[in-house]
Amino acid sequence: MALAVAFDYINGFHDTANAIATSVATRALPPKYALLMAAAFNFIGAFAGTAVAKTIGAGLVDEQTTTQVVVAAALIGAITWNLITWYVGLPSSSSHALIGGLLGATIIAGGTGAVKWDGVVNKVLVPLFTSPLLGFAIALTLMVALMWIFKGFSRRPLAAVFRRLQIFSAGFMAFAHGSNDAQKTMGIITLALFSAGVIPTVEVPFWVIVVSATAISLGTAIGGWRIMHTMGHRVVDLEPIHGFAAETTAATIIYGAAHFGMPVSTTHVISSAIMGVGTSRGIRGVRWGVARSILGAWVLTIPAAAFFGGATWLILNAIGVR
Repeated sequence: MALAVAFDYINGFHDTANAIATSVATRALPPKYALLMAAAFNFIGAFAGTAVAKTIGAGLVDEQTTTQVVVAAALIGAITWNLITWYVGLPSSSSHALIGGLLGATIIAGGTGAVKWDGVVNKVLVPLFTSPLLGFAIALTLMVALMWIFKGFSRRPLAAVFRRLQIFSAGFMAFAHGSNDAQKTMGIITLALFSAGVIPTVEVPFWVIVVSATAISLGTAIGGWRIMHTMGHRVVDLEPIHGFAAETTAATIIYGAAHFGMPVSTTHVISSAIMGVGTSRGIRGVRWGVARSILGAWVLTIPAAAFFGGATWLILNAIGVR
């Protein structure tokens, strides 16, 4: 549980950029106020449901064969990858880091038969590829539509309007982030409690929801400035109208995925939405060299976290941890 709370806290400051990078980059909100708002809406969003938590707790691996050591190894693997990518400023997915760590530890401990591959394919791999594509396409379409609707408006008054609207879109994004990401920690804590025999079924206790919501919101309040700089400045030069379109698109997709129990990556969706609004200016509207680095982190996250999760299980098992 301590490791799960630590992961949730790190998830919060690692993924702060998902919620507020665009609103800070466009000066819609000062950084301190943006952080406080993101932390508050992350907390509220965590109470939006438990469908994603149930996917993590019982939809990806056989909960009957999962042990405390497997859960611990999964969390250590995810935390390790999160800290590596945070240090180098790459917006990788905390969600996929946790899933990768869980799969790696489970496969090393119990073999491939302990993995529910239908759940992995339908709930993880399909959304892994489709959610960024949707983020890019919908954000691009929305941005083109907004440019057409407001084509007769002067740039400065238009920026002032969308700077205000961005406060709402950033709040929606933070709420959606909490509704999806906090549930992953709820799921892993619930799985740990079930494997220890503390609870009879993989149902999320209310106090676990409160703990997870608190940890992720506290982490968000600290802020991940390295990744925020990458998301807000290095990929696309954002104006308020672009930030509004990217945040609204990403938040809608993330919240919809949470409703269906899909642990999508908020990082992937908002990154692709930012690339989509940037592309509305033309192919040169996106710094594709930086984008390629981000895409590389996306591809590596699940296998890298799985490696760290599996290696951690071997180490814990070798020193006699049971």
